[in-house]
Amino acid sequence: MTDPHHSGAAQGEAGRNLPPLRLHVPEPPARPGESADFTHFDIPAADAAPRPDESAQPADIRDLAYGLVRVLDENHAAVGQWNPKLPPETLLRMLRAMALTRAFDARMFRAQRQGKTSFYMKSTGEEAVSIGAALALARDDMCFPSYRQQGILIARDWPLIDMMNQIYSNTGDRLKGRQLPIMYSAREAGFFSISGNLTTQYPQAVGWAMASAARGDTRIAATWCGEGSTAEGDFHSACTFASVYRAPVIMNVVNNQWAISSFSGFAGAEATTFAARAIGYGIAGLRVDGNDVLAVYAATRWAADRARANAGPTLIEHFTYRVEGHSTSDDPTAYRSAEESSLWPLGDPIARLKQHCIALGIWDEDRHAAMDKELAETVRDAARAAEKNGILGHGLHHPMESLFEDVFEEMPWHLKEQQQQMLDEWKAAGL
Repeated sequence: MTDPHHSGAAQGEAGRNLPPLRLHVPEPPARPGESADFTHFDIPAADAAPRPDESAQPADIRDLAYGLVRVLDENHAAVGQWNPKLPPETLLRMLRAMALTRAFDARMFRAQRQGKTSFYMKSTGEEAVSIGAALALARDDMCFPSYRQQGILIARDWPLIDMMNQIYSNTGDRLKGRQLPIMYSAREAGFFSISGNLTTQYPQAVGWAMASAARGDTRIAATWCGEGSTAEGDFHSACTFASVYRAPVIMNVVNNQWAISSFSGFAGAEATTFAARAIGYGIAGLRVDGNDVLAVYAATRWAADRARANAGPTLIEHFTYRVEGHSTSDDPTAYRSAEESSLWPLGDPIARLKQHCIALGIWDEDRHAAMDKELAETVRDAARAAEKNGILGHGLHHPMESLFEDVFEEMPWHLKEQQQQMLDEWKAAGL
């Protein structure tokens, strides 16, 4: 016999007395024309976060996924347990690499506006994320970047002209125009080919790290994605494999507050931190001041040492801000307050390190101005050299038959036939 109190009809009747359900749609703190407000951010003191042993169990350090690892304080001093205590030459190398990255971005942005290339993406305000990590990793560790980590190549002294040739897809482009501008590939620099498909690099990095461990190698992998990309399935698949097999990999989430025009709340920022995603997978999680290059360095070195000791992967959230548009195709004034970039509470990563170096007595404003001038000239000279190899609109930079090349180690017979057929048709058409 059916109990009427548990029947569908009875439940429907009772539901009439309940308030209607509501769907929550995240809203950013400020839209265009409104005043930006970051007072809801909880920014702890620079010396607040404890530094655990690299072999610590993830469950024992879960609070680090909710705090903020910082080294540089408001007085430009390096403080706390995470202070890496780097020598002056390393600090100045960091400063120079970040400044060079910004100069490179400025020149290539201008080139796009001049019609010399179709597309570009700047990393303004996020330079510390790439530079700090690159200098903390070993030179032969493999990096699986997203599209805003050009600073890794620059920190590893990769030739600027090679990067520019790729942006222009010209005759000097080693990738033969097959990649969207800024999607570099430099195996010799430990820089895996960038993909336009979001977060495909995560499972690739985990797989590479697993292979390195299976071979008994000593190299680890590091990968980067934006906070919006943590909603992709590839992110979660990678976390599962990394956790289960304790892959020697560092998984970086660059939380720059915006995924194109969608603010971080659409990826879950209102509910918790992105570093907290590590907890559910049993992975060590760190949340880091992404505009503090010393904090980025310290966290990356901690995670690298942990991976090399076979203690497992680490997920690092870099809390930072995307100062410019998502790309040259984007206008950020259409979806966010114009005040945001100037009011970002964690400041500018280059200015912060510069002030730290000045406070130490190893740098000054005159030397910084001279460095900026020198780097602008270096980038200008590289651009002029690259442009001699061709720019957008100068016609085909690579022969059409190259369409069939580099797909197989040895071209199969049917591709050879298709290639020859194309060449014959071109010849008959007088092309």
